[in-house]
Amino acid sequence: MVTVTINSYKTNNRAIMVILDVLSRPSGAVGLFLVLLHLILAIISPYITPFDYKLQNSSLMLTPPDALHLLGSDHLGRDIFSRTLMGGREALAVTGIATPIAVAWGGFIGILFGLVGGRVDEVLMRVVDAFLSLPWILKMLVLIVTFGTGMEVLIPTLAFFYGIPVIRVARAATHDVIARDFIWAAKARGHSRISIIRSELLPNVLDTLMVEGAMRWSWMLLAFSSLSFLGFGVSPPNPDWGLMISDARGFMSFAPWGVIGPVIALSSLIIGINLTADALAKSLGIDRAQKAPV
Repeated sequence: MVTVTINSYKTNNRAIMVILDVLSRPSGAVGLFLVLLHLILAIISPYITPFDYKLQNSSLMLTPPDALHLLGSDHLGRDIFSRTLMGGREALAVTGIATPIAVAWGGFIGILFGLVGGRVDEVLMRVVDAFLSLPWILKMLVLIVTFGTGMEVLIPTLAFFYGIPVIRVARAATHDVIARDFIWAAKARGHSRISIIRSELLPNVLDTLMVEGAMRWSWMLLAFSSLSFLGFGVSPPNPDWGLMISDARGFMSFAPWGVIGPVIALSSLIIGINLTADALAKSLGIDRAQKAPV
């Protein structure tokens, strides 16, 4: 019990130190501010939007920004500012669930097969290479067209396809650790592979997986918005930044304000996540440019 308490204290203390170190970096402070801002807006947006995001008014079609409609109105007379505030809720919910799942299963498989090594490891990496050689959008569209566009389909689809690259990263991190003396000592003591993964490997590759998870989150958000842009993500009339950009692109020549709000919202969130991930990598001493072994 004492050991568990001490380990928990050390873990919490290190987490606090990492957060403080990230905040001490300008990129980390700006990134965390942007990410937290979007998370807070996603939670409170139903209570602060000035208009109903579904409310249509034909007399306000493509109205330019004014004091009442800060970002103007779209082709159906809906308030763009209200829809922009609400536009990130489903994207953050889906990717916020899918990202940990992707990192968890991809990380476990990568660590396990990195530990096993040999022919099994080589066969796995060839399968991973085969998946990565195909465009992600085609792979996901096949499943989404087949099974639908609900959250129950989007979450496992994104988690599966974005977990595959995590396998390579986790395997590379594992290869850096398995040659160390404490791994050989654990094997000599007769520890099982699961025990070695839990007690020896996972604590040493967790930092890498945390940084990878942050990066996967930003890429997953882009993928989700791309699917919505193509009509396979959020279904109308629910707002989504990708869907809003798709709806407004036909009017950009004379009503460009339709894309300004969602573009700024999406780009600021992606920039915030990337800045945070970069600061986190520097704080943890992770080299994001390091190549994974094949």
